[in-house]
Amino acid sequence: MKSHRVTLTLHEPERVGFVNITPDVEEALDASGVQEGFCLVNAMHITASVFINDDEPGLHEDYKRWLEKLAPFNEGADPARGGYLHNRSGEDNGDAHQKRQIMGREVVVAITKGRLDFGPWEQIFLHSPDLVCH
Repeated sequence: MKSHRVTLTLHEPERVGFVNITPDVEEALDASGVQEGFCLVNAMHITASVFINDDEPGLHEDYKRWLEKLAPFNEGADPARGGYLHNRSGEDNGDAHQKRQIMGREVVVAITKGRLDFGPWEQIFLHSPDLVCH
């Protein structure tokens, strides 16, 4: 079995961002020489997620709105006022942990003839709900 590991370090300037990392994954795949198999892409940060979908700005805005409804950003630590218990630790990212759980930690893509075997329009994205992506 052949394997190849690449680590990307990204710095997202906005609190919530979607970064298309497909070109980076394709570059790593080319360097690997793998022709058939699977590609695992996972977010190695507890508040970042990876998902596959269309690279369409309206869809990304829809995701932002949807995620904010499900787990609104709230800097308060008082759960009686809607704050997150996690924020009592001194952090303000209780929402980001929940958003990561919803969007997912990893994706697996088949490799066929040395290429990512995507359906139409599919791209790999890193979602950063907490300013930092590693």
